Amino acid sequence: MPFRGRRVTASVSASVQSATDGVVTEAAHWHCMTTTITDAVAPGIRDDDGMPTYVAFLRAINLGATRKFAKDDIRRVVEEAGFTDVETHINTGNVRFATPMRSRAKIEKALEDVFAADRGFDVPTIVFTVAEVRAIADDAATLSEEHPGLARHYVYLLKETPSRDAVARIEQSATDAGQMVVRGRAAHALLGPGYQAGYVDPLNAAKLLGVATNRNSTVIRAIAEKWC
Repeated sequence: MPFRGRRVTASVSASVQSATDGVVTEAAHWHCMTTTITDAVAPGIRDDDGMPTYVAFLRAINLGATRKFAKDDIRRVVEEAGFTDVETHINTGNVRFATPMRSRAKIEKALEDVFAADRGFDVPTIVFTVAEVRAIADDAATLSEEHPGLARHYVYLLKETPSRDAVARIEQSATDAGQMVVRGRAAHALLGPGYQAGYVDPLNAAKLLGVATNRNSTVIRAIAEKWC
């Protein structure tokens, strides 16, 4: 089929055009059957007339006057880059889309390139399959049940899986304010009554996570319920 959506940059359009741009007619069914993606082509991802579906989380937008990126603009840019079935959720940088691309690294770079071209500043982007998002939401629900009375539960979404040593350092950051629990490419900040409102990183663990962005666990669970 011909490529749909105008070319934003040559590198992005070429990577998206390299596979068939099909129409997702059973989106709800396939959203939750997509498996984990890696930097290589992942086995088990649908490979017929449909396309796998992903969720991208954008880092450090809408935090100040110079980094504005409204959800309608995000949707427009993603669609113009050739991705399909695009939808956003609230204004914190959460976007679902379908693409024939299988490499997480290539998808992230394609999005980061078009975001930078449109905004004029870098927008680090972290991509998960919908199955991965569902698993993160399930972990969040379980951890909240295991730790009743939390003042806050933030979920840090990581660009790379931390090493075993990094996980140990992250989880050793526990204080009277709370603790960190790492599950794959998600790190859960479980903040108890000692947490002071307004502090997103009271455990000083963010510096150990690499490139990451955080969302309240309520947002993660709402996204999973909506798209997975």
